[in-house]
Amino acid sequence: MSARTHDPAAQDWTDQDWLDDPWTDSGESRRRGRKKPVGRRQLAQLTADEDSEQDDVIRRLKDLGHITEVVAELKSGKEATAYVARGPRGSVLVKLYRDLQTRSFKDDRVYRAGQVILDVRAAKAMHNRTRKGLEMLQQDWVLSEYAHLWTLWTAGLNVPEPLAGPHPTAYADTIPAVLMRLIGTEDHVAPRLSDAHLTPEQARSAWDQSLTGMADLLRLGYAHGDYSTYNLLWQEDTVTIIDFPQLSTRQNPHFRDLLARDAQSLATSFRKHGIHADGQSVLRDVQRRALGPAPEPRLLLP
Repeated sequence: MSARTHDPAAQDWTDQDWLDDPWTDSGESRRRGRKKPVGRRQLAQLTADEDSEQDDVIRRLKDLGHITEVVAELKSGKEATAYVARGPRGSVLVKLYRDLQTRSFKDDRVYRAGQVILDVRAAKAMHNRTRKGLEMLQQDWVLSEYAHLWTLWTAGLNVPEPLAGPHPTAYADTIPAVLMRLIGTEDHVAPRLSDAHLTPEQARSAWDQSLTGMADLLRLGYAHGDYSTYNLLWQEDTVTIIDFPQLSTRQNPHFRDLLARDAQSLATSFRKHGIHADGQSVLRDVQRRALGPAPEPRLLLP
């Protein structure tokens, strides 16, 4: 779900919401009721048993039946922190986004270029990055990852299975969290390819799978935007692609540049595994593979 098709089920912006927005209200109203931006959450809050101490998002995910408990923190990134949790369907990875104001990576304009936002007021608020605009951008970042995950997973690509949805009204309830099936186990979570120790044979296999994965994305009209061994997992000799909120389509005027950057990033990051290629040759190989057969689609159970 992208900002171009803002989902009213995810958030209804009333007239009063717009009147309260910083680009229309007075300084006094801006100071009233300001919610402090939420950054990285403390694990103790996420694992607390007491309702009074428990994080509001985790309490909501439990009430919705998505998870039963948070087990551990896995990794903290530029815009989100990943946690291992348990749920009715097994082990869950909870990717919990920070508020935009607290992220080290804040400017996503290059990835959102080419999007059409029909609501003029929403477009203005997001462009000016007002309080309400930042809230909508935050929603869009999370909803986009879910929408991309569902598209890629049902198309048969090696990506984590999303665990909320597939309808936007279902996964909008989990904002600011994205829920997906954990790759690996609680005791042995799949490492990123950047951290994995590979034999020469495994490195060649991982390289081939990574090229095919990028080609599968291109066949669907996507550029990943951050395609490297840092966003590829390695489990049981299989590469799994992760991290999708910044996926761009051909409507993005920067699409070719993002695709070329992905090719160069993949080539550069694989050098530690003894694979030496240049970005241009990688891009040509990926474009050639994209003309080949697609993966077998997955069927969604009713």
